[in-house]
Amino acid sequence: PRGGVVVAAPVADRIGVALDIILVRKLGVPFQPEFGFGALAERGVRILDDETIGALGIGPLEIERVSDAERTELERRGAAYRRGKEPESLQGRSAVIVDDGIATGVTMRAAVESARRGGAMVVTVAAPVGSEHALRTLGADHVVCLLVPARFTAVGNWYQEFDQTTDDEVIDALERSRN
Repeated sequence: PRGGVVVAAPVADRIGVALDIILVRKLGVPFQPEFGFGALAERGVRILDDETIGALGIGPLEIERVSDAERTELERRGAAYRRGKEPESLQGRSAVIVDDGIATGVTMRAAVESARRGGAMVVTVAAPVGSEHALRTLGADHVVCLLVPARFTAVGNWYQEFDQTTDDEVIDALERSRN
């Protein structure tokens, strides 16, 4: 959720709702971790891109090894970010899931599925930039994306500054929202 939190915080503030996170981790190809073959999310969600897995010859043992490592990181971040607090209930509510951009859509699909499993009645996805192909695959009720370039490359290419968000910045944004 790190990149999404800095975009989501002003959105949550503007519409007057609590900022919370849906923890998601990309499952990176073993020899190129920035390229995802799937994603994990809270509530037991795992999305796999069978086409990518098949094309790259990623075997079941590699899938499980990467999944286990990312699940451990998901749990670490959950403990660090929430600091013992329960996530906001989504039961019967609308969820607006915000990210800094949507490239392949796999992590956002996992977030949408997690929100649905958490009981969200309506799921809206919002991002400043996204690829047209990915935006069609999200499974959300509504998608708001300000920029859908014909030649989408990477999310970071559409920002003047695209620094990594730290755990401390995420924790600070969540704490400010709760006060």
